[in-house]
Amino acid sequence: PAVSGAHNTIVCARAGKDLVSSLVSGLLTIGDRFGGALDGAAAMFTEAFDSGLIPMEFVNKTRKEGKLIMGIGHRVKSINNPDKRVLLIKEFVKENFPKTTLLDYALEVEKITTSKKPNLILNVDGCIAVSFVDLLRNSGCFTKDEAETYIQTGSLNGMFVLGRSIGFIGHFLDQKRLKQGLYRHPWDDISYVLPEINN
Repeated sequence: PAVSGAHNTIVCARAGKDLVSSLVSGLLTIGDRFGGALDGAAAMFTEAFDSGLIPMEFVNKTRKEGKLIMGIGHRVKSINNPDKRVLLIKEFVKENFPKTTLLDYALEVEKITTSKKPNLILNVDGCIAVSFVDLLRNSGCFTKDEAETYIQTGSLNGMFVLGRSIGFIGHFLDQKRLKQGLYRHPWDDISYVLPEINN
């Protein structure tokens, strides 16, 4: 419940709002900073790989442009504290996908970024994104154009929204089941910056 979407859903549920309103309030927090990195990561890694940039050129180019690499970095997880979800996804993809070209590329990028800072790992959004591109491109079920269309139309973020919706609904139902009252934010987390008054 620490992420913005779950928090908003819980606050709305506790304010007496209905399921759909509470769910939507949580979903509206999804964007580049929370959950919206899947499409962005797929697009960035695909574009870099397809244009022939080696991983170091990709990292240097994005840094020079002042951009973050979508799908790289985590607030808590690092090479010293790996995200178990990423480990499981990588293992599954390596064992079951016909090719892992973009995942391998992203892992080379991760080697470069983690040499600069240990938390600049390939995060779960980035890992899912590049793996999904590998599956679309190499499963034999889609043409290259069809694969690109799925990547460009938001299907990855759609999968994130679908999964998170289930979780948000769970938070809503928990609040109702537990008969939680109106949410009040803790006072110690609220601060006001007031101008100084000179006498």
